[in-house]
Amino acid sequence: MSTKTIIVTRPAGQARQLIEVLSRAIEASGVGKRSLPEILSLPLLTIAPKLDEHLAGHIAAALDDADLAIFVSPNAIESVMRLLERDWQDLSRKVIPIGVMGGSSHLALKNHGIGLEDHPTPIIIPKNNENWDSEGLWNELQSLQWDWQDKKVVIFKGEGGRDWLADTLRKAGATVEVISTYTRIPLDIDNPSWQLVREMDLSKSLWLLTSSEAVRYLGEVMKDQFTQNLNVASALCPHHNIADAAEMIGFGEVFTSEPGDEALIKSTLAWLTI
Repeated sequence: MSTKTIIVTRPAGQARQLIEVLSRAIEASGVGKRSLPEILSLPLLTIAPKLDEHLAGHIAAALDDADLAIFVSPNAIESVMRLLERDWQDLSRKVIPIGVMGGSSHLALKNHGIGLEDHPTPIIIPKNNENWDSEGLWNELQSLQWDWQDKKVVIFKGEGGRDWLADTLRKAGATVEVISTYTRIPLDIDNPSWQLVREMDLSKSLWLLTSSEAVRYLGEVMKDQFTQNLNVASALCPHHNIADAAEMIGFGEVFTSEPGDEALIKSTLAWLTI
């Protein structure tokens, strides 16, 4: 096995995209000239969209009188659009603005033509990528100077996860409906991918961690099934909440990058030069 190993822990489809871009960046940078790192996919969680036709009706009804829709992730966007099978601006008599927390979600909206219409759907996103999270979106929403007591907000998310933004909007007076549109299925302990972890030198590994829930699951598996210890491994996280979770399960070194794949790749290249 190569000198260093990079483990991408995203769901399989998203991992493929990141691995392709990361591989090109490593080759272009020249940091791996002596020994190219091994890049492995370990999809700790699989995204399973809900396909219940009753849920589609529920979503359409909720949006009919909504003043704002918030998607917490690209997965939320994909699952909702798959269920509705309609253009966004056909869902209500008025154009519903959309709030998202980061660039990947913004791109997912564009892939569905949202924000690119003749009369574009307003998309609210934190201006700086270091603020791509719930708190950053809330700060951006406050700049609208809305009277939240007159507003209905629909939040689309997966099962579990943080409720901070919903709670904050309710405290501000908004009517908030939270709709779960997908579930996360942990990687089966019998999956062959775990064998790759058993065989690698963890002291020369960098784990790209982009989900606190996935990190917690990794900690459970390592504790129950492995003799290796993560205290010799390094982790790279695009948010302080994920970094806190990585420290909690015992990673020896935890680095925090700015949100977004570009920052994640830049930090990975920096690690390769250490």
